[in-house]
Amino acid sequence: MAYKILWIDDHIEELRSHTMYLGEKGYEVEGVTNGMDGLAMLREQNFEAILLDEMMPGMGGLETLEGIRKIDPNIPVIMVTKSEAEDLMTRAIGKRIDDYLVKPVSPIQVLSALKRQVEARKLTGEEVTRDYMSNFMAVTDRIALAKSPADWEGIYSDLVTWGMDLFQYSDHGLLETQGEQLMAANLAFGKYVRENYHSWIHANPETSGKDIPLFSPRVYEELIEPEVQRSRQVFWITIDCMRLDQVRMIEPLLEPYFHINRQHYWSMLPTATPYARNALFAGMYPEDIAKNYPKWWLDGHHEGSRNAYEGELLNEQLNRIGSAASGSCKYYKIADERDVDPLHRNLGSMGDTRLVAAVYNFLDIMAHGRSQNRILKELAPNEAAFRTLMRTWFEHSNLFDILKSLSRRDCTVILTTDHGSMFCRRSMKIRGNRDTSSNVRYKFGDNLGTDDERILLMKKPGDFRLPAHSSIENYAVTSENFYLVYPTNFHEYERLYRDSFQHGGISVEEMICPFVTLRPR
Repeated sequence: MAYKILWIDDHIEELRSHTMYLGEKGYEVEGVTNGMDGLAMLREQNFEAILLDEMMPGMGGLETLEGIRKIDPNIPVIMVTKSEAEDLMTRAIGKRIDDYLVKPVSPIQVLSALKRQVEARKLTGEEVTRDYMSNFMAVTDRIALAKSPADWEGIYSDLVTWGMDLFQYSDHGLLETQGEQLMAANLAFGKYVRENYHSWIHANPETSGKDIPLFSPRVYEELIEPEVQRSRQVFWITIDCMRLDQVRMIEPLLEPYFHINRQHYWSMLPTATPYARNALFAGMYPEDIAKNYPKWWLDGHHEGSRNAYEGELLNEQLNRIGSAASGSCKYYKIADERDVDPLHRNLGSMGDTRLVAAVYNFLDIMAHGRSQNRILKELAPNEAAFRTLMRTWFEHSNLFDILKSLSRRDCTVILTTDHGSMFCRRSMKIRGNRDTSSNVRYKFGDNLGTDDERILLMKKPGDFRLPAHSSIENYAVTSENFYLVYPTNFHEYERLYRDSFQHGGISVEEMICPFVTLRPR
């Protein structure tokens, strides 16, 4: 298939050798000698790209460019000019030129520019496909041999990168293969976590080093406090229920404003807001929070918010560790986009506040709302569509406005989450009493029962640093992409939760959390 190219140049006849060369390379070139004729042809025909001379009698190149953008805002335009003046280049870029060549140009230079604009997606897709296929067996071997948290962070990060690149640039048929490899990773990861989690959370992190993950309770002291010590002001923003692939989706929006440093930490179990986020702000496991701050740890069956005292828990942690932000910290929770965003409203009055912490719940609300809202489910039928929807929210949110404002300040921004989510596909039966919790990736209640080894059954919650409300209460946490359903009305609830985003379980998506440090450019 030949690519149709429009070349607007008042000396088009002198470029015959160029057009012949391009024809041999698969480009069909239509030439016109002035801007008016070029615009008329663009209205009548479809072209893949335009080569545009900057200096022409009558309608010049920049004026012609304005007309092109009115007809087709997205067609790639390559400007060809004799001038190397910086102001001309700046004006051309400002009018959304896609590439820039300075005369005299060789046929090879023109071909290279066209390939960058017309064939970039195809060439990138071919390279992504080759890269993934050449690494397929290596990743499979890495999954089988993974023995450390760093191994799993690398595997998950690479699988996310390939999944997003394959979706954007390549044959979507390979996405099924990548999805199967991610399932295999979660199968092995579930076993790895079930075998090690108990010892991890009781190990001394100072002597165990890299053999144990950095879990939620130590995130502030290990990753955030050092930034507070070295920075004039730190903004710590937690987006509830955000996964690594979703962060990657919004990073291109942030890159013009910030230098980005990427790290990971691991959510504790259950990977659910009442446990993981309280632990994040308190710097303690839930058992210790319930013991030391009983008035701030609401009963597990309480209908109200179980994260009502995060600000108080954070201030207690700052005082306990002697933080540089102790006495100079503000906390905000933004629970609903329909409400006034208090951080956005008060941004101008932060003054010399050393640490500003904020929680945004909108992504979690959107993930849960998708299960009950037919329109949302149609808009986001799968994980790729959901992260696109997430990017749309972020791009038009107060949060993005805040971050753009912060890029002009002397501050450091930390963007992270409390846990991720899993796109649940398979049901699993579990037995429990009437008052057992309704969560579907994890459950807590009296006398929970299961015979499936893919469930981590915590018969003594205290051994897993979780509070128990009775002597016979226990916790059950599932893995891979399973969700837990009681035998009663099994098929009804199986249909209700299939293909829904849930959290609380064991998976790379839920446990391995993005931790991004943003420094203004």
